[in-house]
Amino acid sequence: MNLTQTEIVELQRQANARSGRADSARRARLILLLAQGLTWADIRAKLDCGDSFIDRWSKRFQSERLAGLFARHAGRVRYKVTDRLEARVLAWTTKRKPADGATHWSSRKLAAELGGAVSHMTVARIWAKHGLKPHRLEGYIASNDPDFEAKAADVIGLYLNPPRHAAVFCVDEKTAIQALDRKDPVLPLSPGRAERHGFEYYRHGTLSLYAAFNTKTGEVLGKTATRHTSAEFVAFLADIVAHQPAGKEIHVIADNLSTHKTDGVQDFLDDHPNVHMHFTPTYSSWLNQVELWFAKIERDVIARGIFTSVADLKRKLMRYIRHYNKHAKPVKWKYFDLTRRITPASIVTSH
Repeated sequence: MNLTQTEIVELQRQANARSGRADSARRARLILLLAQGLTWADIRAKLDCGDSFIDRWSKRFQSERLAGLFARHAGRVRYKVTDRLEARVLAWTTKRKPADGATHWSSRKLAAELGGAVSHMTVARIWAKHGLKPHRLEGYIASNDPDFEAKAADVIGLYLNPPRHAAVFCVDEKTAIQALDRKDPVLPLSPGRAERHGFEYYRHGTLSLYAAFNTKTGEVLGKTATRHTSAEFVAFLADIVAHQPAGKEIHVIADNLSTHKTDGVQDFLDDHPNVHMHFTPTYSSWLNQVELWFAKIERDVIARGIFTSVADLKRKLMRYIRHYNKHAKPVKWKYFDLTRRITPASIVTSH
């Protein structure tokens, strides 16, 4: 097969193009290989094609030259989802449940339920377009506190505009932390393999951790206790007072746990008029910043920790707190989207 210089240049351009169609580049390489005198067997091996491909495009090139290498059919017209079909998929997804009793739809299950009118990939694209994720589940709890607004404003006000020359602490306790010791040795982390723990373990007992999160500095005052009682909570409040200058105003943010509202706590507050308690609304633990720190120590120490005794658990918790306080950071409290607030009015009842 003889080629002109112009044809060689154009075929080489198509064969080496990085942004063109792959099928056009393959056809251009075919003609160049034929011009080099390679046999059909050699071309089949290089291009991974059959004799029919070589025969068809070599004949087209011989009869029409470069114009013959353009495909006659560019493919079928792209399938377009109509608004009616899209609305039907959305209605089934949000207002119906699968007939087999499943709790949510999968793309294949919904496509089959619609009688083949749409493929599972089209269902997935419609879901992605509208931000639907039926496989995801998020939990929430709405506060039923009639004074929610006032209590929340009080707590958030302490975060955003704390009283001058006063200390603000978020206080809570993490109860029943188990001192678990694995029966089998831990298989360490290695390339391509995660750290592995045995399923069987010993229980050496439990421990409660009291924590006071300083909203200004981010530092944490911690204390462990074997029991979770109001007396232990009062003793922890005394520790907070002892770590502050005498007479300094102290504001303590806590949840509505019964041990936080006993007569013993009230007697302590009467004896220390500089200590002020602020309670979060019911079912609103997310307003307490110490919960963020509890989540951190859970991830870093407790969840994967191995403790040979309750004393070992205590030692590791307090060691973590000491190291954390060396680089403590306060929480930057912001409320980004007022429209995402969950209220009783947000509950939608489907019929």
